[in-house]
Amino acid sequence: MIVQDGLRRMLKDQRDVFYYLTLLNENYAHPAMPEGAEKGILRGMHRIREAGARTKGPRVQLLGSGAILREVMAAADLLLEDYGVHADVWSVTSFTALRRDGIEADRWNRLHPTEEPRASYVEQQLGDGGGPVIAATDYMRAFADGIRAWVPGRYEVLGTDGFGRSDYRVQLRRFFEVDRHHVTASALAALAREGAIDPAIAAAAITRYDIDPEAIPPWQR
Repeated sequence: MIVQDGLRRMLKDQRDVFYYLTLLNENYAHPAMPEGAEKGILRGMHRIREAGARTKGPRVQLLGSGAILREVMAAADLLLEDYGVHADVWSVTSFTALRRDGIEADRWNRLHPTEEPRASYVEQQLGDGGGPVIAATDYMRAFADGIRAWVPGRYEVLGTDGFGRSDYRVQLRRFFEVDRHHVTASALAALAREGAIDPAIAAAAITRYDIDPEAIPPWQR
C-alpha cells in the first residue's frame, strides 16, 4: 500500500515528496490486512484486532510497530486469557506521519479559533476506544512518545532506550522491556492506576513473569 501510494504521488502526480521503508532482518508472517484498512495504513495506524464495542470489563488499546507488533498481539492474548482484559490492537505504520498530522491539526485550530476544531487522526482513531493506551516498538521511547499530545487518556510507552547489544532477539526484547510480558504488565499497571483493576493483580503479573521491579533500567546498564 505504501509503495503504491508513493509511486502514484511521485510519478503520476509529479509531487516533490520522498518515501522510505524501514526494513528489518526478521522473517515472519504478517497478519492479514483488515477490510477497509487502506486509509489507516497510509495515514499511520490501523486496527488489526478489535475487542468489540459491547465488551464488558477492563479494556486497553495496544499499539505496536514492526516485529514488536507480534509481541503486542501475544500480549493481547495473555491479557484476555489470564486476566479477562480485552484489547484493541493497532498496527502503527508511521508514528512520524501521525505526529505530523497532529501538529497540522493543532496549527489549523490555532489559526481558525472561530471554527469547529479539527481532531487529529490519533484522536479520531483512539477517542472512542476506551482504556489506557500502551505502545511498544523497537525504537527509543521518544519515537512513540511523539504522539502523546493527541492520545486520549493514560499513555504508556515502551522502547529500546540504551546501548546497543548483541544477543538473541528474545533476550534483547526481554532486556529492553518490550516483550509480551512487559507489554502485559504495563497494561495491567495502567489499568490499576486508573482504578479499573486491583493493583494486586498487576503486582502478581510482575511476579508471574519473573520481572524484577528493582532492576536497573536498561538505559543505565
